[in-house]
Amino acid sequence: MTDLDFYAHVATRKEVLGVGIGAQPGEWETTLGDDCLDTEDGSLLRRDYGLVELSFQDEDGAWPCFGMSVQVHRLRWDSESSVPAPLRDAYGDFAPATRFEALAAAIAELGCSVAPEPEPDEDGTAGCIRRYRVTESGVRIFVRADEDDQGQSGTVWSLSVSPAWWSEAG
Repeated sequence: MTDLDFYAHVATRKEVLGVGIGAQPGEWETTLGDDCLDTEDGSLLRRDYGLVELSFQDEDGAWPCFGMSVQVHRLRWDSESSVPAPLRDAYGDFAPATRFEALAAAIAELGCSVAPEPEPDEDGTAGCIRRYRVTESGVRIFVRADEDDQGQSGTVWSLSVSPAWWSEAG
C-alpha cells in the first residue's frame, strides 16, 4: 500500500488504521503511538501527530474524537518525522506532495467520487485553497490553487473528517 492509498482510505472510510470519529484518546494512542503533542484548553483537547491531527471534547469524563484532519502540506518540509511510525509501517514512505487528480482517481477506484466543482467560498476565507467534498463520505479535501506557489497548485493541502463542523452541508 502507498501514501495515496492512505489518503483515499481516509477520504472514503473516515478512519485511520481502523480508528475514527468517536474514538477515545487511548484508542488513538494504541493505534498511532504516544509520539504526539497534546494541547488541552478547558473541555477541548487537540492531539497532533504531525500528519494526523485530532480534536476531542470532554463529555462527562469521556473524550470522544469529533474532528480529524490529515495535514498533507506538512510533508513538504519533513515527510519522515511527520508521519507516525504505524502509518509508515502500513503504507511505506510518504511523498512530500500529492496531486489532487491522483487522489480523486484513487477515491474513484474505491467506488466513491469527488464533487466535480469546489465548494463555494461564501465566507471569503479560502483564499488560494479550494475545498472539494467526497460525495459519499462528506470528507473535505483542501487543494492549493495559487498558480504562483512554486509548482504547488493542484496539490492536496489537507483532508478534513469533521462532521460536527460541517453538518449543515450534509
